[in-house]
Amino acid sequence: MSTNSITRQVAGANYVTAFLTMVILFFVVGFLTTVNTQFQAPLKEAFLDGMGSLKNTFATLITFSWFLAYPVCGGLGSKWVNAYGYRSTLVRGLVMMSGGLLLFFASSWMSSSYPDVVILLGGLSLPPAFLVFLLGSFTVGGSATVLQVVINPYLSACEVKGTQSVQRLAIGGSANAIGTTVAPYFVSGIVFGGVAVESVEVGMLMVPFLILAALMMLIGLGLCKVPLPDISGTRADDSVELSRSVWSFRHLTLGVVAIFFYVGAEVCIGANITMYAHDINMPSPALIATVYWGGILVGRLVGSTLSTVPPRVQLTVTTTFATLLTIASIAADSPWMLAAVGLCHSIMWGAIFTLAVKDLGRYTTIASGVFMIGVVGGAILPLLQGVLADISGSWRQTWWLVAASEMIMLAYALWGSRIRPGDTDTEK
Repeated sequence: MSTNSITRQVAGANYVTAFLTMVILFFVVGFLTTVNTQFQAPLKEAFLDGMGSLKNTFATLITFSWFLAYPVCGGLGSKWVNAYGYRSTLVRGLVMMSGGLLLFFASSWMSSSYPDVVILLGGLSLPPAFLVFLLGSFTVGGSATVLQVVINPYLSACEVKGTQSVQRLAIGGSANAIGTTVAPYFVSGIVFGGVAVESVEVGMLMVPFLILAALMMLIGLGLCKVPLPDISGTRADDSVELSRSVWSFRHLTLGVVAIFFYVGAEVCIGANITMYAHDINMPSPALIATVYWGGILVGRLVGSTLSTVPPRVQLTVTTTFATLLTIASIAADSPWMLAAVGLCHSIMWGAIFTLAVKDLGRYTTIASGVFMIGVVGGAILPLLQGVLADISGSWRQTWWLVAASEMIMLAYALWGSRIRPGDTDTEK
């Protein structure tokens, strides 16, 4: 069903309150995603002293666990939407989120109550509380996945007077970016009270995460009262039989590959730049992460005005500059140049998505779903970067992984996104 027909069906309903609700939830998703990544540096010191040369590898498992949930839980979110509707899926996702936050609390309590309990791994030692924290990361990441399965199509389809679909998605994306921008200082300033990374105690986590878990439950209860009309024509329809696999469209398949490297590069910088800054004794490491996520926010606000610039041009320009900035950062050993890449990363998702689903007709909705698979790049590449940092003893040369990711996306913009004859839905 086309976006226009969906819009006509919902035009009689009042979606203003529902729209604002989705914007708030988008903020929550961005906020908690970055909060999770910002625990890598402090928990590396608090949990992983006994892991020797594998400290960076195990620290990046925090981000790996979060983004691993996307391909695992994306299908769950779709099933819940089809079976129970949007409201029930959101409530279920928030209950799941509260459970994950309580696992963070449990991890902190275990570490504080039983500090001497460890798992021996040869000559290394790992607190079991760290494994509980990883389970919490996976659970909260899964809940964020479920929420986004609702948020993105709802923002796109719900009609609010005076707005277009792209504007509503841009507003939601900006709220998400605000959440990612304030998160580093929530972790360093509120959760850990501004103490130096070396002085962090895991017990500091307990009260903030109890409060956040209770807040998510309250939001879930509030959703039961908020007007949240269903949107007809946006759920899966099994009555139409499609004649080919969605993976047979070359520009879509390569687009998923590009998304893999985009999310991987974005999270490598967002999650690991703090540890990089800490290792070179840069003052206020949290500031560098805030600058990066703030750049993404500014870029998205600016990008929402580029309606006349073709997505291929946007992707070509941003990936070129991102590649140059990353290489310059390696040469100068400067995290600040990496932080500037946030301006480039801000519009890449939208550009890749637009190019990948172009002319797919009835396959567009299915194509949107398979993009969740590409998000697993946010789990794999930061972990690989942590392994490389442990092997080399430094973060500096590991940023070539990000530079290579930017060049792969540039190749998609110049070559992979071009549509060949037969790579369109001809049976409309």
